[in-house]
Amino acid sequence: MATLAANEPRNFVAGDETEFPVIASDIIYEGAAVGENAAGYSRPLVAGDPFQGFAVAKVDNATGAAGDKRVTVRRKGLIRLTVAGASAITANDGSKVYAADDNTFTLTAGSNSLIGVVARWDASTDCIVHFDADAVALR
Repeated sequence: MATLAANEPRNFVAGDETEFPVIASDIIYEGAAVGENAAGYSRPLVAGDPFQGFAVAKVDNATGAAGDKRVTVRRKGLIRLTVAGASAITANDGSKVYAADDNTFTLTAGSNSLIGVVARWDASTDCIVHFDADAVALR
């Protein structure tokens, strides 16, 4: 391939958001942690799934075939979550945060999916979590 000799307009995608095809017969709700199943389709995260990000809007594919609908996910950022086990300011040490499902977050690894780290403990078990689907995929 030759180097450019003129401008080449490119189609860029917003860096923090992207779309993935959704599994058949399911609904992903806004705010859900999204995981990838073994066939490569997105679904409400199940423990052990590779983490894809958080759903930006509800996607209803309850009556559709796999891939009929696409979910837009935010791949990285800061989010306020209730995290089991994070009950004190000592969670500020960058403790790893895992998802057991699309709305259950914990400091316990087990068979859960890594989604990010505690950026700041807030109160009770509420934390600001730095999540990055690309970074956790590399671990």
